[in-house]
Amino acid sequence: MTSVDIAAGLTDAFGRRIRYLRLSVTDRCNLRCRYCMGGDVTFLPKREILTLEEMLRVSEVFVRLGVVKVRVTGGEPLARPGVVGLIERLGALLDGGGLEELTLTTNGILLARHASALQAAGVRRVNVSLDTLDASRFQAITGHDGLAQVLAGIEAVRALGIAVRLNTVVQGGVNDDELDRLVAWSGGHGCDMALIECMPMKGAAAGPALLLDAVRDRLAERWTLQPLSERSTGPADYCRVVETGQRLGFIAPMSHGFCPRCNRVRLTCSGRLVLCLGQDHGVDLRPALREQTSDAALEDAIRAAIASKPLRHHFAASGQTAETAAPMWQMGG
Repeated sequence: MTSVDIAAGLTDAFGRRIRYLRLSVTDRCNLRCRYCMGGDVTFLPKREILTLEEMLRVSEVFVRLGVVKVRVTGGEPLARPGVVGLIERLGALLDGGGLEELTLTTNGILLARHASALQAAGVRRVNVSLDTLDASRFQAITGHDGLAQVLAGIEAVRALGIAVRLNTVVQGGVNDDELDRLVAWSGGHGCDMALIECMPMKGAAAGPALLLDAVRDRLAERWTLQPLSERSTGPADYCRVVETGQRLGFIAPMSHGFCPRCNRVRLTCSGRLVLCLGQDHGVDLRPALREQTSDAALEDAIRAAIASKPLRHHFAASGQTAETAAPMWQMGG
C-alpha cells in the first residue's frame, strides 16, 4: 500500500470518508431487551466467531486505512471472556498509533467490574443503554433484575473520569412517560443522553416507531433545549439542556435519516463487514482473515467493500421490518 493510498483513506462512491468502525466482539448478551432480542434467539457457533486476535488484526488494518474511532460493541461486549485484553491492545493504537478515540457501548451490567481496566486502557467515553429508572419496568424490558448493577456501573466509571452517555430507545406505551425523569437524572449525574428511534430490525419484537419530533416538542415544554452547532462523529443531533448543562441527542434514523453524512461501518463478531445498518448488504472478511498470511488481501477486501457502501438505508417509517444483514445483537447497533 502506497503513501498515496493511505492519504486517500477509505472513501465510498459518494465521497463519504469512513473514519469510524463499530466492532462487535460477541453476539451473546446477558439481557434480553425485546426490541433487540425478540422471540427465540440462536447464537452463532464458536467456530464462526472471530478470535480476539483476528479482531485486533482487522482493527489495526482499518486504522492504517484511515479509521480514527473504534467503538467496541456486542451483544454485550463485556460478557466476552478476554475482551478487556483486546481493549487494552486497541488502546495501544492511541497516542500516535493512528487511533484518536476508543469507546465502548454496554448495557452496564458488568461495567463496575471492569471500570478501572477500561480507564487504564484509554477508554474515555462509554455509552450505556438505559431505558428506564424503574426497577420493575427494567426487568420487563430486559428480562433481568439488573437496574442497580447498571447504575453502579455508571457511578464507577464516572468516578474514574470516564464520560457517560445514556442511550434510551424511546418506546411508545413502554417508557415514553419517563423521559423527563431520565433527562433530569442524567443531568443530575453529569451524563449526556441520547434518545433513539426504535428501528425495525431483523429478529426484533418492536411495534411502529415512536418518531422523535413529537418527543422533542414535548420535552421542550419543560426543558430549555438550546441547539448546538457541533456535530459528533456519530448520528446524534445534539442540543444543550440549559437547566442541567448536559447534552441531549436525538438519533432519528426513521424520521430524519443521517445517511448523507454516514462515516461508519460495522464488523460483526463473525467477520461480516456491514456497510449499512438498514440493508442486507455486506462483505464477509473472514476468508481474508483466515486464508491469507499477509494483510494485502484484507486491505483489498475492505477497500472493495467500502466502494459498494449504499447511499441510504431502507428502513420504513411504518415500522416494517427491514431485511437487515444480521440481527441487532450480532451487529452491535
